[in-house]
This record gives sequence, structure tokens and C-alpha cells, in this order.
Amino acid sequence: MSNSSSLNEFLLLAFADTRELQLLHFSLFLGIYLAALMGNGLIITAVACNHRLHTPMYFFLLNLSLLDLGSISVTVPKSMANSLWDTRAISYSGCTAQVFLVVFLFSAEYFLLTVMAYDRYVAICKPLHYGTLMGSRACVKMAAAAWASGFLHALLHTGNTFSIPLCQGNIVDQFFCEVPQILKLSCSESHLREVGLIVVSLCLGFGCFIFIVLSYVQIFTAVLRIPSEQGRHKAFSTCISHLTVVSLFISTVMFAYLKPPSISAPALDLVVTVLYSVVLPATNPLIYSMRNKELKEALKKLVQLVRFQQQ
Repeated sequence: MSNSSSLNEFLLLAFADTRELQLLHFSLFLGIYLAALMGNGLIITAVACNHRLHTPMYFFLLNLSLLDLGSISVTVPKSMANSLWDTRAISYSGCTAQVFLVVFLFSAEYFLLTVMAYDRYVAICKPLHYGTLMGSRACVKMAAAAWASGFLHALLHTGNTFSIPLCQGNIVDQFFCEVPQILKLSCSESHLREVGLIVVSLCLGFGCFIFIVLSYVQIFTAVLRIPSEQGRHKAFSTCISHLTVVSLFISTVMFAYLKPPSISAPALDLVVTVLYSVVLPATNPLIYSMRNKELKEALKKLVQLVRFQQQ
């Protein structure tokens, strides 16, 4: 039996126990991480440097890319380092920081996706009021609210989680520190306060989910009323990327944390966690650039400019 006050480190889940597989894991994660850095970095640079993209939709996309870069940088480098150096250890302070940053960045991303749904709703359902409702000051306030809400959410969860006595060892059944896995190490019935906070968070998350669903019901209704097929296609194409990202994010996170225990298995849990915490931040830039002509053109110009400067 160990107490949280005497814990110096935690042991994270290892992807493999042979050297060859550890190096394979390192290589795969390195490739995904570099793809995420390049994709999100290109979007951030393109939106920041191209004045045609200085609109609310691309402003929120820039924020989403920043959050994706942050979230994958919190979990993946440490996991790669552990595989490269054949270790599972993470310090107590490192684990605390990882829990805080993971909750902060993923919560802020979810709140931002909710704000982006509102942006698409106003653009399609109330186009005449778009300039008023989605002015630059309003957009900054909404983005700041998403970041601040994520920060407060993370502060409450991290403070609550690590104030609980930990009596079940120091082995975390995940490749990064997260609240549910830390709670498994707590003493019996000492984690009820954090469970209550999780329930409140789930209610808040469900409220955001209902808002997103209702927004898209209104969007689809408005799009179907557009008389021309070209107009319907143009209106729908502006929100399909966001809808895809939201669907993938919510479905994987809900499956990871709300699935019944009867279908829970360590391998399945690991795959789902890798999907939402590693794969999605790397593929989001691809999803947004595939159907967006303005972003494609901005990215092409940016790549051409880089090539020209290198010559």
C-alpha cells in the first residue's frame, strides 16, 4: 500500500516489451507526430499570413489547430521517449502536468467545436446578421471563453484528482496520465468527490452535444430550402469538415469513457484512446483542407513561397 504523498513516479502502459516492437512504436508515433506538426503548422501559418482567411471560420480553425498541436505534444513525445529508452516511468509532477494539460486542451477543443457549430449556424441560417453576430470582438470573446472554460475545467479536475489518497500502487493502465486511470489507484470511496465532478462535466458536455445537434438540424433544414443544387452544395460544403471532425471526436471520446464494462478490454481501450488523442489531431488538418478551396489555395501559395525561398 502506498500513499500519494510518498509517490515519486507512476508507471505508464508500455506498448511493447521487445526492443523491435518498441522501436516500431517509436517510429509510428514519430511519423504521426511530425504529420500533426506539419499539417497544423501549415494551417496556422496560412490563416495568419493570408488576409483572405481572416474570417471567423478560419480564426476558429487556427485555434483548433493550436489545441491539436498542444494535445498531441502533451502525450506523444513522452510515450516515444519511454519506448526509445525502454522505460515506463513518469514523475509525479510530470503526471500531474499531463493530467492538467490533457483535460485543459481536450475540454477547450470540445468547447471550441461547439462555438464553431454556432458560427456555421449563423452563417447559413442568419447570413444577413453574420457580420453583427460574428464580429471580430465577438469571435475573440467566444474563443477566449472556450480556452478559459477548458483551463478552469482542468484546474478543478487536477486539483480534485491529486488531492485523493492513492493506495493501489502507481501503475497507470494507459500510455499517458488521465483522470479515470488515476482514480483506479485511489482508496475505496475516497474518489466520490471527483466522480461527482465528472458527472457535472458529463452534463455540461451533453449540453454542448445537444447544442451542436440542434444547430445542425437547423443548418440542414435551411440548406434543403435553398432552391439551386449548386447553392445547396456550396452551403453544405462549408460545414461538412466541421461536422466530420465533431463526429469523430465525440464518437471516439464517448466510446472510450461511456462504453459498458462488458465490452471493455485493454487492447480496445488503447486503440480508441490512440484514435482520439493521437490520430485525430494529425488528421484534422487533412479533413479541413480536403473540401475547402480557399484553404487549399492558401496552402499551395505557402508551399510555393517556401520552395521559392529555398532556391
